[in-house]
Amino acid sequence: MEGFLPQAVVYILAAIICVPIAKKLGMGSVLGYLIAGIVIGPYLLGFLSEGEDIMHKAEFGVVMMLFLIGLELEPKNLWKMRELILRVGLSQVLISSVLLFLIVIALGFSWQVSLTIGLSMALSSTAIVLQSLKEKNQMDSPVGKLSFGVLLMQDIAVIPILAVLPLLVVANEGLGQGAESHGLIDNFPAWAQTLFIFGAIGLVILLGRYAFGPLLNLVSKTRLRELFTASALLIVVGIALLMEFVGLSPALGTFLAGVILANSPYKHALESDLDPFKGLLLGLFFMAVGATINFNLIFSNATAILSATLGVIILKSIVLLAIGWKKKLPASQNLSFAIGLAQVGEFSFVTYAFASQLGIFDSEISDFLMAITALSMTITPLISVLLDKVVLPQMDRVKEEEKEMDDIEMKRNVILLGFAHFGSTLGRFLRANGIEATVLDYNPDRVDFLRKMGFKVYFGDATRLDLLQAAGAEEADIIISAIKDAETNIKLVELCKKHFPKIKVMIRAKNRVDAYELMEMGVDNIYREHLDTSIRMGEDVLKKLGFRAHTVHRLAQSFKEHDESAMKVLVNYKNDEKEYISKVKLQIEMQEALLSGELSRKFSLNDHAWDSDSMKKTVKES
Repeated sequence: MEGFLPQAVVYILAAIICVPIAKKLGMGSVLGYLIAGIVIGPYLLGFLSEGEDIMHKAEFGVVMMLFLIGLELEPKNLWKMRELILRVGLSQVLISSVLLFLIVIALGFSWQVSLTIGLSMALSSTAIVLQSLKEKNQMDSPVGKLSFGVLLMQDIAVIPILAVLPLLVVANEGLGQGAESHGLIDNFPAWAQTLFIFGAIGLVILLGRYAFGPLLNLVSKTRLRELFTASALLIVVGIALLMEFVGLSPALGTFLAGVILANSPYKHALESDLDPFKGLLLGLFFMAVGATINFNLIFSNATAILSATLGVIILKSIVLLAIGWKKKLPASQNLSFAIGLAQVGEFSFVTYAFASQLGIFDSEISDFLMAITALSMTITPLISVLLDKVVLPQMDRVKEEEKEMDDIEMKRNVILLGFAHFGSTLGRFLRANGIEATVLDYNPDRVDFLRKMGFKVYFGDATRLDLLQAAGAEEADIIISAIKDAETNIKLVELCKKHFPKIKVMIRAKNRVDAYELMEMGVDNIYREHLDTSIRMGEDVLKKLGFRAHTVHRLAQSFKEHDESAMKVLVNYKNDEKEYISKVKLQIEMQEALLSGELSRKFSLNDHAWDSDSMKKTVKES
């Protein structure tokens, strides 16, 4: 399909259709974009004719992403992460490169080709891994931190990899004779090309330190946001162009510029202005990866390409599993870490193109490698979905079944189920006020960790009748569920109603939907996760705006009481959308009218007793 507008319509429609379906199936947006690219690509529906041309245009999404990643990496923070980067990241790059090099050279290729392939395929996809970690909220988890350390080292490693490739041509006079000329420095000797590369990197560092700051300062004085956005784009595009002139990866240059600007006062403004472009362009990049998968080549060499793809994924997974084991990751987290980084990364497309230009290998080998890379980027998200949905839950279940339920030594009149963030805060509050609870949790790793911290926590499934009996549910006054899972809470309520009818059940609910279901089961004491926190923040806002502390407290209590009363009305209409919306509007109007009346009551003028400033003034005057 020719023309910008028709192609734009095809891209947008494909993304709108495929990405929500992939998200709904739990596959994540990355796989949705990849599938969209495959569907509209030259080898399926044929809306796009040239996959490689698409890839060259779409690489700008990776360029933008690496610039924004660089902005997050202040040099002092990089120094703090040196152990993670060097020990974890460097180990993965070196070990994977050496093993791949040895395998390829054993297949009969020259050492120059083998080294290029080994270095290229050791890299993982920063775009796919970071996007996946963000969607799973795992960036701050042990898996997220280790993955980030590996990716960061790989991004840094691209600098020496691209600098070394021209030197491989010098090592063999026969190489490079058939190379095409694509850049300003291609006709220079290989040693001169290497000098140009390091010179370009030095120029980026100098510009970042002495030119970009004054430019942004000058533009910011105009107070025109669109001009500031244009300046940010100029920095990214300009550096990308410079890198292309010397045959380097544009993403590499912008990453370096981002790191240099990480200490800039304009850091956050740059992030906010460029982030929307990054999201759109990354989606385009993933679609381009899907479109570049040469199915004709794959079908004609199916055995070789699939074997090579799976071989690379398995080899990298083994290396990463060994690193995760060394860092004492639990088995389930270690699997997520290994599979998540097992694909070949987007920078490999850049190194293949650069190696072809230098004449290190021909277009046939490059096409073969690109097919492996694109397939690995498509397969690993699928494996991750299978891992998250099937394998890891089964592993956790087996681990839990292998561990026997604890014998509960002491029975108390309060039983607390679940001791993660919500439950542990609640438990600490009760203990601080002299109330000891019998605490049960079904996560063996968490139980072991909490015991090391000095908490008395028992391992066990809250929905097992024998465990609740052992915990003293028949004599206890209150059972508290701080468990997030709605199904577990429903089973618990059913169990208590049948076997422990006298016990008071207090249940955590994630949202209104879960609360409605519990209300229909006759549960009175329901605590929505974010209700109190949201109201408390609102209280603080009003105080900072000058409202009296006691006035704010009274308004907050009135709001909460009305909201909980409204729930008892709305639960009767939750299955009738039209009637439900009508009742919600009515309840909101009533609530706002009630609070306005509260605020206008005369005695609010005297609500200064809780304000410390007023109390201090009274004491001074007396």
